[in-house]
Amino acid sequence: LNSYITMLVSKPCSARQNFSAAAEKALNNQINAELSASYVYRSMAGFFDRDDVALHGFRDFFKKAAEEETEHAQMFIDYVNKRGGRVTLSAIGAPKIEWATALEALEDALALEKDVNAKILAMHEISDNDKDPQMSDYLEGNFLNEQVHAIKDLADMITNVKRVGSEGLGIYLYDKELQA
Repeated sequence: LNSYITMLVSKPCSARQNFSAAAEKALNNQINAELSASYVYRSMAGFFDRDDVALHGFRDFFKKAAEEETEHAQMFIDYVNKRGGRVTLSAIGAPKIEWATALEALEDALALEKDVNAKILAMHEISDNDKDPQMSDYLEGNFLNEQVHAIKDLADMITNVKRVGSEGLGIYLYDKELQA
């Protein structure tokens, strides 16, 4: 059985065409980045759901963000397999579990989205350099525009939280608006 499994793993995939090792590696790194982002957002959702924090609009926002990141990871997994690559998952480190304010969590989320976006842009550069129009099209059609919107939405939220204040009635009312 072990020799059969080894043969299957080492056997090149017949679907592979114009799919560089650099692209495969970058996509695998992106899968891990998306799963890591999901992990961070799940931690944020758990934090805002605590009885001593109780900002359920933020909980729901970050829970949805976690689900979207998991979905993105699965899309990249499917794409690697479709192109004839091999999915290689890496360990994900434990995320932060405490934030002093909702503003701090939003700022962390914005930095995270910018990092994910930078990785997608780097993958796009790899696909351009490797003359891989399928990968470029896939990234453009599924991720680049969405990342721009996510970054803008978080930036807007940060502006509004700064406007209403990170504690007290202002953040409570802003949280209620997130629930609507």
